Amino acid sequence: MTENGNGRLFEASSPPAPGERKAFIRDLANGTAVDEIFLVGACSVRQKRNGERYLTITLRDRTGTLPAVCWEDVESLQEVAAPGAVLRVAGRFELHERWGPQLTVQRLTAVPEGDYALADLMEAPAQDIEKMEGDLRSLVATVQNPHLNRLLRELYGEDSEVWARFRSAPAAKFYHQAYRHGLLEHTLSVGQGVSAISACFPGIDRDLAVTGALIHDIGKIEAYAQDPTAIELTDAGKLHGEIPLGYYLVRRTIERIDGFSPELARALLHIQLSHHGTYENGSPVTPCTREATVVHAIDNLGGTLGSFDRLQKGLQEGEAWTQYDRALAGSAWFPPPSTAPAPAPERLTAASGE
Repeated sequence: MTENGNGRLFEASSPPAPGERKAFIRDLANGTAVDEIFLVGACSVRQKRNGERYLTITLRDRTGTLPAVCWEDVESLQEVAAPGAVLRVAGRFELHERWGPQLTVQRLTAVPEGDYALADLMEAPAQDIEKMEGDLRSLVATVQNPHLNRLLRELYGEDSEVWARFRSAPAAKFYHQAYRHGLLEHTLSVGQGVSAISACFPGIDRDLAVTGALIHDIGKIEAYAQDPTAIELTDAGKLHGEIPLGYYLVRRTIERIDGFSPELARALLHIQLSHHGTYENGSPVTPCTREATVVHAIDNLGGTLGSFDRLQKGLQEGEAWTQYDRALAGSAWFPPPSTAPAPAPERLTAASGE
């Protein structure tokens, strides 16, 4: 064990055995001392106006994420708090009026593998993974166009290298479904939503729209690293972006399918290229077809509702309102469930003259 000049300790730890966890992020109360194990999601050095440096860390457990700040010992702490590291973190948790939930770190301790339960530290989809996989394959089977169906089977067949990466990939780095299997969860919900809404409006090619929904985010398998404990952009993700990466992956697959018409390929690739909706949000083109418009709308809805899920996980006991959230451009409200008994059915009075 060593001690630096500021009294901060950095040591090999002897934490409680897995299963003895005292609190999760959503259990933390304002003003309480924290001494618990977390997974490091991100870490960066920032600078105050006076030139002093400080460290910001995103801590994770299965209930959500927690911003943490270290004001001292930046260099030493940065080495310990690499993304993907499992640390015992001691500090003070506060609900800041401006910055929201935040942990001020006093001590970081490396935790050896085997002294924690990884399931306690990583978020996961609410649905069973095998069920989601089966539901996606059932949705693929409803696509009647032989070329679109062949494309989906090439990409998502059980023996496909693409499928192996897609199945476990996250859907995002932070805002929605930022966990292992998150991309499968998000893609399935968008595909199911597009399938349902396609029957509600005339003129929509349902097979084209559903296929576009199922491939719209496929570029994320190359844009994000495959390490489930640290969701980081790859070099390709930083240099090219997930939309171009997905475009080239799908286009290469289309070119291997005999008889795939250029018109159908253009329509499908347009859905993929335009699914972010605007130039400002990263789409090189905006939606110009019914199918692209539907996919963009449901994708946007799915991402927004995913943000509600993320925020609800982080609510403290008894809270109904979250702090301001950038993804929603506002706060989210989760009213408590009503405990009042359901009113008795009202008795109808007889019509006049009866």
